[in-house]
Amino acid sequence: MFNRFTSIVGAALLAASAASAQDVTLRWGHYLGDSAFLQAEKDFAEAVTARTEGRVTVEITFAGGLGAGNEVMTLAGRGAIDMASVVPGYYADQLLFWRAYQIPFVFESPRQAMEISAAAFQDMPYFQEELSKFGVKFLFHQPLGSYYLTGADENCDSVANLEGKKIRSFGADIPKAHEAIGAVPVSVGVGDVYEALQRGSLDYSFLNRGNILSNRLYEPGPYSCGPVMAITGHLIVINEDVWESISADDQAIIQEEATKAGQAYITNIEVAEEAAGAAIVEAGGTIKPFPTEELAKWKDAAPDLLQNWVDDMTSRGMGDEATEVATYWRAIIDAD
Repeated sequence: MFNRFTSIVGAALLAASAASAQDVTLRWGHYLGDSAFLQAEKDFAEAVTARTEGRVTVEITFAGGLGAGNEVMTLAGRGAIDMASVVPGYYADQLLFWRAYQIPFVFESPRQAMEISAAAFQDMPYFQEELSKFGVKFLFHQPLGSYYLTGADENCDSVANLEGKKIRSFGADIPKAHEAIGAVPVSVGVGDVYEALQRGSLDYSFLNRGNILSNRLYEPGPYSCGPVMAITGHLIVINEDVWESISADDQAIIQEEATKAGQAYITNIEVAEEAAGAAIVEAGGTIKPFPTEELAKWKDAAPDLLQNWVDDMTSRGMGDEATEVATYWRAIIDAD
């Protein structure tokens, strides 16, 4: 009788333990402050929590509260946090393939950049393999609106006027585009741009209209000129060991919601950026077009940055893979 009772209790405890082992709170480190322009990510977090009935709870900590932009991927890979929003350009020497999505003058629009990202991820193994080296798994990709120069000087609509100007930059490739026209690239995190413009350590920010609005950059920099370039934004990743600890059913839910979030971002990017532009003007900012002929001068002055990336990858022993990626991208771009 005792043995039978012990067995029943033991089985019940084991079942309860197995059930509770599936419950997890995912701590998501975000480098950006909370804003309406991250709604797709907030919706993802809420949907996963609701659909898994709390078995997987997703909690986002914004504004670098769990680590700075250049730290969160490493923290997620080590398990110090569970999820992260990762800017590839902040890891230019680690995310060698992903960083290519932030090369200037490759993509014609944010939508095109995102569609190429989705297709290449499905067709080529290099992108997830690269993330796996750091212990994280890709969930979805954030698009960015086209980039604008934002500062106190209204003469931001000419290549000649940008010579010698200190422009916010990041990564390995964007500085080369700035240097090509004699500008001075300055590495400044998004959260520090307002103060840098205010103090004059930057002449111009270099961000999309959504970030210009959410960071109120129109206050120290009332003039924004663009669009200048289209790139993709940050990646949303999860620690691989944490992912494996989640049940297959809940993994499927997370994957479904990640796909929805990525698609929602693509669907809404143009509308959101146009709305941001209107709000900037309403708040007192001025948006000036960067003339087509001036952008052509800029592109002519810049080297072929995609080929530069291929050459750099060749020097690292990954030339064949990089050539395959570049050829794949160019085929899609030429077809468009």
